[in-house]
Amino acid sequence: MATERQRERFPYSTTPLRPYSTLIIFSDFDGTITQQDVTDRILEELAHPLWREVEDEWVRGLIGSRECLERQMALVDASPEELNEVIDAIPLDPAFASFYQFVEREKIPFYVVSDGFDYVVSRILKRAGVGGELENGRHLYASHLEISGRRLAASFPHSDCEHGCATCKATVIKRLRRERSRVVFIGDGFSDRFAVEEADVVFAKKQLLGYCRRRNIACRAFETFADVQAKLGSAAAGRGKKPSRQGAKAPRAATVSRIE
Repeated sequence: MATERQRERFPYSTTPLRPYSTLIIFSDFDGTITQQDVTDRILEELAHPLWREVEDEWVRGLIGSRECLERQMALVDASPEELNEVIDAIPLDPAFASFYQFVEREKIPFYVVSDGFDYVVSRILKRAGVGGELENGRHLYASHLEISGRRLAASFPHSDCEHGCATCKATVIKRLRRERSRVVFIGDGFSDRFAVEEADVVFAKKQLLGYCRRRNIACRAFETFADVQAKLGSAAAGRGKKPSRQGAKAPRAATVSRIE
């Protein structure tokens, strides 16, 4: 039987979202906010080829993403300059900066949840001129990366997860969602599969879109953040036109800083 949250979703729909009073948005980073998976590029260019064997173990379900990334990062041999050169070549979704301005303007709480690394996320978003809380480390839940000489060491401050995830996106969503709020999740990959079960509205592309369709999980296909903004913007435009019976606005979600 479908849950209440699942009934509120619109499978593969172009129907406008209903107006919302309180909304919280969570987004993956690699391949979602960026056009390419940054971790994969780092491994392809800077790691020993054994990283692909570790990746295969993860895809086959033999290990979780936490163990996968910990072992893969240990295979990287690169100077900080070489690492930054790879990171700085990664393009962002061209519509993300506008989308981020939109959520700030609408005062919608926005969180980046990523198996990838805080160092990478902060560097790329800073380069893109995305400021505010997200740039300085707040509203970011990601793995942590330490650089020492030519070696990288990964740690996982948000990995409280039965599935062995590097960052447990589902746990983060459950912790931050509030009563009467609607949770939006935006993602593209295999590591997002547990997060969609905690969302009221899912925007999906690439691997995540295929995953949702195979399992009949309702979602909205998107290509860029312009598509997401168009849907959410129409819902925002209708917000406040029909006051609740109680005559009070739903409380805004609290701001939660990233745990170092």
